[in-house]
Amino acid sequence: MESLSSDLLLQRFAEQSDEKLYKRLYNAIRSTILEGSLLPSSRLPATRDLAKVLQLSRNTVLTVYDQLQAEGYLLTRAGSGTFVAETLPDSYLSSESVPDQLSISSRQIKLSQRGCTLLGDASASPEQWGAFIPGVPDVTAFPHHLFSKIQARINRRPPPQELSYSNQGGHPELRHALVDYLRVARSVRCSADQILITEGIHQAIDLVTRLLCDPGDTVWLEEPGYWGIRNILHMNEVNIHPLPVDKSGLVLPKKIEKKPSLTFVTPSHQYPLGSVMSLRRRQRLLLMAAKTGSWIIEDDYDSEFRFSGQPIPALQGLQSDAPVIYIGTFSKTLYPALRIGYVVIPKSLMKPLKTAHSELYRGGHLLIQKALGQFIQEGHYAAHIRRMRLLYAKRRAFLVELIESHLGKTALSEFNSNAGLHLILNLPDNSNDVAISEAANAQGVLVRPLSRYYMLDNVRQGLLMGFACVPEEQMAKAFTLLLDCIRNASSKFEINTTH
Repeated sequence: MESLSSDLLLQRFAEQSDEKLYKRLYNAIRSTILEGSLLPSSRLPATRDLAKVLQLSRNTVLTVYDQLQAEGYLLTRAGSGTFVAETLPDSYLSSESVPDQLSISSRQIKLSQRGCTLLGDASASPEQWGAFIPGVPDVTAFPHHLFSKIQARINRRPPPQELSYSNQGGHPELRHALVDYLRVARSVRCSADQILITEGIHQAIDLVTRLLCDPGDTVWLEEPGYWGIRNILHMNEVNIHPLPVDKSGLVLPKKIEKKPSLTFVTPSHQYPLGSVMSLRRRQRLLLMAAKTGSWIIEDDYDSEFRFSGQPIPALQGLQSDAPVIYIGTFSKTLYPALRIGYVVIPKSLMKPLKTAHSELYRGGHLLIQKALGQFIQEGHYAAHIRRMRLLYAKRRAFLVELIESHLGKTALSEFNSNAGLHLILNLPDNSNDVAISEAANAQGVLVRPLSRYYMLDNVRQGLLMGFACVPEEQMAKAFTLLLDCIRNASSKFEINTTH
């Protein structure tokens, strides 16, 4: 019988392809046991005999036997030899051996109320590339060769402190580079100590909300506004008070019934409508925050891309020591998978926010932060933005021409500020932008329904159309598919088919 076992294991050993002899023998014995060729309680060849048959060292066979014994496949009986275990460890994982009442597949899963709320409001698209996905830059135009050279230079001999956890708010080179860039490009007033590097805007918003709000606190939010902020606020159990937006930005209430702990705004390019907050509204908002002791969260997500006129200065820089927490990201200017954002923190909040960030998220990615800092300092970042501004302006103009020629000028939002990475396509009030979006998405045209960005019932029908990552030659074809979806769903929408 032992000779038969030896012959069987020799055959299975020859079938294995692993380069390591130890792994080949381990897999050969285990697979033979699992397939039933070696039955429970059957005896295995002695280690010396099997080593001779397989032309292996006896130590290799001993090591494999010991490993399989430790895992429960084999057992040793003193003076008798090594045997296949009567009950294999894999059988404990079989659904047949688990009573129905204990099976995970049959267990009734109960999510938390917060979890159900989050999943019920989830709006992230499963597709994040193609026409006309909003908010995504052309990642193929990023100078990867330049960035890779900087990374290679840095990665040759990284110091130990740059391979450990970070509790200083991010790499100093990136924070110092941001001070100079933000001062020139966005009129932001800050020192390097005031900058905290985060993994994108979502983490920054979650951090600020956790530290500055208790459950039940009131938070003001633009209506319509970014669904990602709304979901984070819901998870932190605050009361959201939506405020309308018009062509001059956020409309503040004439009378404050309950002071907000936080006010979230996108003043330089309102998301998603695109209006710019007027200077008068900005000054009134700053005065309100000072009087109530609340904080303004300025989300400056894509302000670099303005295609006409002068750049809109940040709200944060309008006055010294403003009650503004300024949040920015590299997701729109470079590429989203970089997952690097930043917060400019008022001096009075520096220590608590940085400490909380370290406790909650354990900062890292210091080498890539250092590379990004040098990328900015060497002028590559500003040059890249200039190139992208020209490219996106051209693509935006092409999309505007398509819309106006087929649907008329009224199809474009009146809040048009000639900036950003997307625009709004207006739909008739009787339209169903969700249904149109779903039909378009099924055709591979990735538009988003404007109505999903509203909290209240008074919603506008429209489509968010991104143009940054769509070359003109792809834009026309995708737009034709979108027109078919609109035509099929909107009887009152006149479409010019002569172009």
